[in-house]
Amino acid sequence: MNNSLQAISPVDGRYRGTANSLAIFFSESALMKYRIIVEGEYLIALSKTKGLGLRGLKPKEEKILRALYNLSDADARIISDIEFKGWKHIKATDHDVKAVEYYMKDRLSDTSLKDILEWLHFATTSYDTNTLARGLMLSDALGKVILPKLEEVIRVINGFAKKYARVPMLSRTHGQSASPTTVGKEFKVFVTRLQKQLNQLKNLKISVKFSGATGNYNAHFAAFPKIDWLLFSKKFIESFNKKRIFILEQNVVATQIDPHDREAEVFDCIKRINTILVGFNQDMWRYISDDWIIQRPPEGTVGSSTMPHKINPLKFENSEGNLGLSNALLEHFGRKLPISRLQRDLSDSTVERNFGSALAYALVAYEYLLKGLRKIDINEKKIKEDLNAHPEVVSEAIQTILRASGIAMPYEKLKELTRGKKVTLKDIAVFIDSLDVPTELKRRLKKITPENYTGIAAKLALK
Repeated sequence: MNNSLQAISPVDGRYRGTANSLAIFFSESALMKYRIIVEGEYLIALSKTKGLGLRGLKPKEEKILRALYNLSDADARIISDIEFKGWKHIKATDHDVKAVEYYMKDRLSDTSLKDILEWLHFATTSYDTNTLARGLMLSDALGKVILPKLEEVIRVINGFAKKYARVPMLSRTHGQSASPTTVGKEFKVFVTRLQKQLNQLKNLKISVKFSGATGNYNAHFAAFPKIDWLLFSKKFIESFNKKRIFILEQNVVATQIDPHDREAEVFDCIKRINTILVGFNQDMWRYISDDWIIQRPPEGTVGSSTMPHKINPLKFENSEGNLGLSNALLEHFGRKLPISRLQRDLSDSTVERNFGSALAYALVAYEYLLKGLRKIDINEKKIKEDLNAHPEVVSEAIQTILRASGIAMPYEKLKELTRGKKVTLKDIAVFIDSLDVPTELKRRLKKITPENYTGIAAKLALK
């Protein structure tokens, strides 16, 4: 039996194939691995700090320590057993970070590092390990998976913007016919909005702290008051930033925890991106409904179990639904995580374990949107027909030009001619002929059609 069919969450079941790229960052095993990396690199950093009395590590010993970063499924199971059941001589800790510490000590007990094992997790609180581990997880997931996928989404949408930059299209404001635009320009609107948010996202930093049980370096200072622990933690945190798009930043003044304000900024930005894409999906849905966009059905697929003709816009609908699920979690993160009782409560911990779920729903949404975009064509013929069926949209141009020419009450005259009425270009031409204006102006007004009344839409689409 495929285990994915037994999963409660669809991101671990139905959508596992799409969301799988995030598992290496947000699974329980991944969290264990990142904790080991933090603990290992911390021990190495301590060994290079003068004044502690800790001997330096040989290159071979650093290699032994870093070999623990290659955490196997069997190793992860041992850590889990240490936490929940106990393992070998170790009793159950009921504490996930302490389980990692005991696992590392056990694995290193038969190596040349056995004499310095008590320097593992020295003077830190479990949150220090967790904040760096989760910061690294979030940084890697955003930089290696989410950002490239969003850039692909923007690139594909922008491809439509350029390809159809000059294809005129009827606009709708309040659902009613409005001044024409172009297909490409309307795609470009979303490209521009998404790119602005993505630029903001790239510039956000992930805040972490590494300052002990209540954020004051109490234990560090008590043991070694001559060490500049503030500088040490700053350099230690920054040592993880090589080749990272989303860098970690030290929070100097904190309680036991980083207050999550920066994480909230990150999640709020992703939420805005998702909200923009919800709007895009809904517009695509409407264009498909109007037959302005045609879907190409893959061979063998079914649109309706009873209506053979249907090709449902399910990729865009699926994307919209998963964006909503992602945003529900992201909104909760932004609202809940910055609040902690006094110096620390644990209510954030279980919420943080859902970072992967929120981003997985978003990733599924992005991929389904791309699938939808890869299977569509623009129905230029139908778009042109519907545009030309609404010649009243040129009334704005006519009344504006007449205003500029000093003609009295042109808006009111065009309103009487067109509002709530079905008119043709011929009707509009008759109206123009009735005006007491120069012949040259009449000729200019008659040249305006729904197809050429698009302003600089094409230029905007190609920006």
